[in-house]
Amino acid sequence: MSDHTLQSATLVRFAIVGCGAIAPTQAQALKEIPEFARVTHCVDTDCARAEAFAAKHGLVAIGWEDALRHPEIDAVTLCTPSGVHGKLAEEALRAGKHVVVEKPMEITVEACDALITAQRETNRKLAVISQHRFDPASQMVRKLVGEQALGRLIAADVRIPWFRTQEYYDSGDWRGTWALDGGGCLMNQGIHTVDLMLWLLGPVKEVYASVATAAHERIEVEDLVSATLVFANGALGTLFASTALYPGFPIRLGVFGTEGSAIIEGDVLHTLAIRGRDTVAGQVASSHAIQVATGGTRSAVHHAAQATPADTAAQAGTWKWGDAHRAQFIDFVSAIREDRPPLVDGHAGRSAVALIRAVYESARTGSVVRL
Repeated sequence: MSDHTLQSATLVRFAIVGCGAIAPTQAQALKEIPEFARVTHCVDTDCARAEAFAAKHGLVAIGWEDALRHPEIDAVTLCTPSGVHGKLAEEALRAGKHVVVEKPMEITVEACDALITAQRETNRKLAVISQHRFDPASQMVRKLVGEQALGRLIAADVRIPWFRTQEYYDSGDWRGTWALDGGGCLMNQGIHTVDLMLWLLGPVKEVYASVATAAHERIEVEDLVSATLVFANGALGTLFASTALYPGFPIRLGVFGTEGSAIIEGDVLHTLAIRGRDTVAGQVASSHAIQVATGGTRSAVHHAAQATPADTAAQAGTWKWGDAHRAQFIDFVSAIREDRPPLVDGHAGRSAVALIRAVYESARTGSVVRL
């Protein structure tokens, strides 16, 4: 593209870089928004895997350097090991491409800063995948926090009790390493919920943490984390994450204020209670709590993408895996067209990494870390 601002009718043409586990989800999400985007190419260091992925999804396999020079690739979405995100993303930005990068943005704060600098200098768009911001439940709670419907926020409770087999870590020589994974259950699995927590409650100023490798072999990183947090607004928080808790359980994110509480569990709004309110978003409630599932948050997705496929799915009560990726890609393309930052930009990606690195530093030193 010769200009960073696209006209409303212009499609953004994507190449998927890294044809591993998350690539099919991204490919499908992009195919479902033909009025916004087209996925045309794929890249992988394993040529056979790239060719197989291309054949399955109707794409053209291409080398990385060729992708950077290709005039009909407007954007790349990086699905590579975490520790090479920064290098590849900076190369793409400086080649004139817009960039979507899977979480985590990078594995160190310094690498995140370098990527933010590259984005600023090239005036391209950079987004970090944190698709759960686009879930209807997350959108509703964010709206209520913005309206101060929960009052002054005083506490957060985050639990990520997941499970990964030993075979999961053995499936790639980069998994479970500091150099390429950048961390364990918190950096790779828990970072989605860490991002939501920061989006809803704001920055953390102090953290004290312990970590352990409790149930897996041949990994360098943690599979168990427990941390206490102090937010900049004075709220207190607890953060617990694991990939060692068989058979795995839904995440839980509780946001508590002086006038109400909201609990997201398993990506849906499980409990909402607001003092003195009988209805929230059209849902009838007692004075104590509203017990809702996905249907109770149908209206919230309008905030993310009005009249989009994601919106239609939520209204129909059919929000499913992949829909939030689709909504995030819509936001990214809209950010290009409107010349605005994406909802999850480089600064948001950096914030989650900075907190997780502070957790690791506190665990290493046995001390409170101040951000």
